[in-house]
Amino acid sequence: MIGNLEPEENVMENSVVDQVARVANKLGWDVGDNIVVEIGGTQVSGIDVGEEYNKKWQSPKGTRKYNKDAFIVIKNLDRAPFEPSKPMDEFSPKHKYSK
Repeated sequence: MIGNLEPEENVMENSVVDQVARVANKLGWDVGDNIVVEIGGTQVSGIDVGEEYNKKWQSPKGTRKYNKDAFIVIKNLDRAPFEPSKPMDEFSPKHKYSK
């Protein structure tokens, strides 16, 4: 950018929204697909520590902490294959079955 007062064109190319759009395009997802971005690598306190607790070591119930290695997950809910499990029609193992 030295000697150039024009705004750089690639400023918006590296935004998170643009990166998600590029990934969606690369995967062949449609513009109208239901795409969700979620945060992974977190932990939620599930222990009720009461009114007085050690703030250094404990957190109130329901407190979310983000780990240093937290990550994002991009999901296309329209293309998520969901098929509930089906009961077996017949149980015929290749080996002898004994109770």
